[in-house]
Amino acid sequence: MPLALLALAVGAFGLGTTEFVMMGLLPDVADDLHISIPAAGHLVSAYALGVVIGAPLLAALTARLPRRTVLVSLMALFVVGNALSALAPGYDSLLAARFLSGLPHGAFFGVGAVVATNLVAPERRARSVSLMFMGLTVANIAGVPVATLVGQHLGWRATFLGVSLIGVAAMAAVLLLIHPAHAPAPASGLRGELSALRSLPVWLALATTVVGFGALFSAYSYITPMLTDAAGYADANVTLLLALFGVGATIGNLVGGRLADHAMRGTLVGGLVSMVAVLLLFPVLMRTEWSAAPAVVLLGIAAFITGSPLQLMVMERASAGPSLASSANQAAFNLANAGGAWIGGVALAAGFGVTSPALAGAALAVLGLGVASVAYAVDRRRAVPATVHERVVASHVPEPAETVHS
Repeated sequence: MPLALLALAVGAFGLGTTEFVMMGLLPDVADDLHISIPAAGHLVSAYALGVVIGAPLLAALTARLPRRTVLVSLMALFVVGNALSALAPGYDSLLAARFLSGLPHGAFFGVGAVVATNLVAPERRARSVSLMFMGLTVANIAGVPVATLVGQHLGWRATFLGVSLIGVAAMAAVLLLIHPAHAPAPASGLRGELSALRSLPVWLALATTVVGFGALFSAYSYITPMLTDAAGYADANVTLLLALFGVGATIGNLVGGRLADHAMRGTLVGGLVSMVAVLLLFPVLMRTEWSAAPAVVLLGIAAFITGSPLQLMVMERASAGPSLASSANQAAFNLANAGGAWIGGVALAAGFGVTSPALAGAALAVLGLGVASVAYAVDRRRAVPATVHERVVASHVPEPAETVHS
């Protein structure tokens, strides 16, 4: 695989770190700014709102620019947003800075996924997307815990300054490793990008993302009380267990990318079925410490097997203009985050028990299978190509000389 994918993974690592680190820094930020924990929680929501709004908006505004230029510009906005977060004098300014930091998130992943597929041969496209996403999953293993420790010992402002430096490194990596010929301006322009969103298969693919990943976040949003109240772990052990989720997510992401290059739809269905099985077993697995830890790993594996297939499915259905649709899929992931957390919270509030969000997630995964089945029926009716060799995600660019096939 080409070394240029490393540049995209570095950017994904920075985005993943800043997205999730706020959850570990909420008490520190709340104490420093003299606000409540719920008010500090709005800083997480502000970033997610920035992702949802910025993903399609920035992808549309930059539709005529070379994709390499777009990637560098998005990381520059990311650096500015995190630097302003570090320098924010108060709560309102920090809220605005977090929103600004979230704006480039979805567009970077969306445009980056299109660039990643242009760097490799057609039969390796899902794998290339998974390698870019690996930066996000590794952020949960290393980036978030380290950034949280930095914030706890040097202050939360130091964390965001450090994340800004990751963004600078990503900008340099994009400029050095991605050749302009492999990230040109889209041939279709804004009109072509917008026309792709008028396709029913594209919207069905986006709906599969919302419902399928909503299943994950219905359970994962409440994983801490499950581990402490049901499994019996001490609060101090939760950070390590969340890192285990990152390990599982990394494994699932890499396995899903490799499998999807052979059978994209089969990998997607297999991942959703695995989600149903794992989430149905969660109430049992969360009864003891020894079974809860592997359950967290299995949740990460099952969920992220579907990541690359979902991203590639959207791009294929929007082959005339994949950048905007690919970015919109990142907005769909964040809608899944918000919607899944809300549904899991409803189950908890209804008094069904601390592990009930996992069962709600299982129901969402079943619904995801239903949406995927409808998408398959529509694809068959429209005779959408299903084999990797017939895929057209974007205009194919010959592989760079440094690509090495294993």
